Parts: sequence; C-alpha cells; structure tokens
Amino acid sequence: MYFLKSLSNEVKSAQFLFNRLSKTKQLVSGALFASLAALFQSAGGFLPGIGIFLSPLSTAPILFCFILSLPLGFIIYILTNLLLLVIQPSELIIFPFTTGILGMGIGAAFYFFKKRLYIIISGATLLTFGIITLLCVFKFPVLGPVISNNFSLSTTGLIFVFTFLYSWIWVELSLAYFKKLKTFIFF
Repeated sequence: MYFLKSLSNEVKSAQFLFNRLSKTKQLVSGALFASLAALFQSAGGFLPGIGIFLSPLSTAPILFCFILSLPLGFIIYILTNLLLLVIQPSELIIFPFTTGILGMGIGAAFYFFKKRLYIIISGATLLTFGIITLLCVFKFPVLGPVISNNFSLSTTGLIFVFTFLYSWIWVELSLAYFKKLKTFIFF
C-alpha cells in the first residue's frame, strides 16, 4: 500500500551529512531558512494578491530545518517568529499556529517515522490543533466567516480532512525537492 511504504534512507543520510558540517555552517543555513520563512509568511502583507499564494511557502524552510536537525529546527521556528514580530507583526498570530506548526509537525515526523501515513497524520494533527486553537481560543477567523468560532466535532472533522490532504501535498513536495536541497546545502 502506498501510504505504508517505507521511505528511503535519504533523510537519514542528509541528517548525517548535516551533522558533519561545522556549527557555523549549520547556523548560517538555519538563519537563511528563517529569513526565507519570514519573507514568505510576510508576503501576504507586502504583496497583496500574489502574496497570498507565496505565504504558504513559509512551511518549507521550517520543514526542511526540522528534517535536518530537531534542535536547529526549533531554533529556526522561534527565530522566524521573532523576525515576523519585527517585519510583519500581523502575521505573528497566523504563522505559529498554521504554516509554522505544519512545518514543525511534518519535519519532526520525518525525523521519527519512516512511513508516509504516520508523517502525514502527524502534520495534519498539529495543523488541525493549530487551526482549532486560532478559531476557538483566540476567536481569530483563520478560515473566514464560513467556519464558526464555536467548537464542534463536525467542524473539527472537516478541518482534519482538509489538513490531511494539505499535509499529504507537503510531504510529497518535500520528498520531491529534498534532493535539490541536499545539493544546495552540502555542495
């Protein structure tokens, strides 16, 4: 079955190569990823219209950092939040609970799991939790006026189905671009 196929050892080899880099190179790579994530996330505010399509790309730098190193990924996640505080504070409520947490969930899942299904479920669960937190705790209409701010199981189920599909897309995209990223960082 497709979802239960084990992933190749590409992730483990990339982690090994990344850990062999000097700490300076690791931090510089992480700073570059944090800058990219902050720029992509703030694109919605700086470039109305097209920026909405660039904003979801802020998941990628966080995801790749978490794939390479959990401690560095967490530092980059925090750094991106701090950069957003300076660059575009209005995006600070969106990033930690949506695109950032999705990158964290999928990247950390790549670190721990080898099967696509577990990786997708991890990302979808964290993203669902983040969206529900924005909707029900902060009363922030992240999904627009269509979805109510009151908690309901049917709404949560629909959000989980959407986040499962969205997480699946991100897992497949990250696997497809991981080889290109390896050549960018290590050579």
